[in-house]
Amino acid sequence: MLILLSGLGLMFSLIIAVGAQNVYVLRQGLRREHVLPVVLICAASDAALVLAGTAGLGYLVKTLPWLIVVARWAGAISLVVYGVLAARRAWKAGGEALLAEPAMTDQAAPADSPENGSGGTATLTRTAPLAPVILATLAFTWLNPNVYLDTVLLIGSIAATHGDGRWLFAAGAIIASVIWFFALGFGARHLGRWLRTPRAWRILDTAIAALLVVMGISLVLPVFFG
Repeated sequence: MLILLSGLGLMFSLIIAVGAQNVYVLRQGLRREHVLPVVLICAASDAALVLAGTAGLGYLVKTLPWLIVVARWAGAISLVVYGVLAARRAWKAGGEALLAEPAMTDQAAPADSPENGSGGTATLTRTAPLAPVILATLAFTWLNPNVYLDTVLLIGSIAATHGDGRWLFAAGAIIASVIWFFALGFGARHLGRWLRTPRAWRILDTAIAALLVVMGISLVLPVFFG
């Protein structure tokens, strides 16, 4: 259970950050536009990469046992670096925020409804076709170099340190990805007002920085204390 929660916590700390993919998912959620395909693609892509990293690096560690120490140090250094970067984001002036367009609908709003502001002629908006949305989601996911560093290398290397429990660690990471993307996509109406302010992301980044540094240090403790 602790291994599962470790994977869950690490993935959350890596995935909850301002980035093009998160901005896109939030935007689709606010627009209520093809949300299910978008979140499924993001979550399934993460799952495939996490499993690939866990399987590949797990096999290497079994073949070359000394790689476990290398994996611990590589994972620890990566976590601390990520933590420092998160702390830097938290304290720098003019922090980022998730910005997305207001929700769009397929039907015209009544002339006297709040959506029309001062009233008058309603504006009819159209939902974007599914194919371009899917292509954009795949691009934001698979053309981002950081996704390979986070899932294949970092998650994979740390999972390898858990030996036979590495699949539980991977499962925790995958669960975190599913929870995050579904919450961001379908909860955009509620999350949007909280996640669009720089202050909210500074608080999140501060917590993430502390978590990553602690996890990085704990990862190499067995090297010194067995």
